[in-house]
Amino acid sequence: MLSLNNSKLLLIVVVAAAVAGTAIAFSSLGFGANAQVTDKQVTGHSLTSYTTTGDVIDPEHDNMPLKNAVVDPDKYLRQFNYGHVSKLPDGTTLREFTMVADDKRVMEVSPGVFFNVWTFNGTVPGPTIRATEGDLVRIHFINNGTRPHTMHFHGIHAAEMDGVFEKVAPGGQYTYEFTAEPFGVHLYHCHIQPLEEHISHGLYGVYIVDPKEPRPPADEMVMMMNGYDTDFDGENNFYTVNGIPFYYMHHPIQIEKDRLVRVYLVNILEFDQINNFHLHGNLFHLYRTGTSLTPDEYTDMVTMSQGERAILEFTYKYPGQYMFHAHKTEFAEKGWQGVFLVKE
Repeated sequence: MLSLNNSKLLLIVVVAAAVAGTAIAFSSLGFGANAQVTDKQVTGHSLTSYTTTGDVIDPEHDNMPLKNAVVDPDKYLRQFNYGHVSKLPDGTTLREFTMVADDKRVMEVSPGVFFNVWTFNGTVPGPTIRATEGDLVRIHFINNGTRPHTMHFHGIHAAEMDGVFEKVAPGGQYTYEFTAEPFGVHLYHCHIQPLEEHISHGLYGVYIVDPKEPRPPADEMVMMMNGYDTDFDGENNFYTVNGIPFYYMHHPIQIEKDRLVRVYLVNILEFDQINNFHLHGNLFHLYRTGTSLTPDEYTDMVTMSQGERAILEFTYKYPGQYMFHAHKTEFAEKGWQGVFLVKE
């Protein structure tokens, strides 16, 4: 019988072999058996291409982004997907997005540690979708995975746009359409049971709705707090912001002294009750859910349960290096920490 440590080693070797091209069934590496598809395939608009305004998708190679990067924390930090923009006859702004779900990818979470991730448009987290309050948002969703998937958006929308009961079978499509409201920072994720499996593997992203009167200009960035259970025991082995443990310790985020910084902070951490964010050498104005233009607190610390989010605004008075991290020691020591490099 294999020991626990040997089992973990075997898992890593098996997945590494899959990356090298060995034919291995990814379903054996997940949390359990695939969900049964009992309802009919859901279809929406027929799409002839898989173009997106984020990574370019190559439909002839398993929808693998041409850049072949599952996660890029530098790119994700400040990249916003505004969709394909057009005007309806009544003057309403229409924003159209194409989102492709996939559950056949592998990423290196930490040197030598691989994990099979499930993605929207080939990345973890998925693209940050952004609109202005009152816009019509249209999401062309394609399920290229081996399991049923959906997209559930936090915010206000009709029941049939909720992404809960309208399962999209493998190979299926569905079109979500709703008015962007209310303004604030929201999230989206797959809502198929078992929910913890779909979320913990990476099917989530940020959905920002800007107020009609824009917020003051700022250096804007997105921070998604997440984790990875790489040995499938229901406890996280790594914790991150934006996908890779310790990434911003090795690649500090550069910001300018005296310039307003606006962070869209979202907690999607599975298996732990809470997560938190602590800023060194400074305090921030906290706008919970971002649905008000008046801050709720002035603090250096915020604690969130899963699905909670907020906007943080701050300005650094002095140059230098300042840490930000989870103020839960275990989370910080297992990857959830980074550095702001404040420059003149």
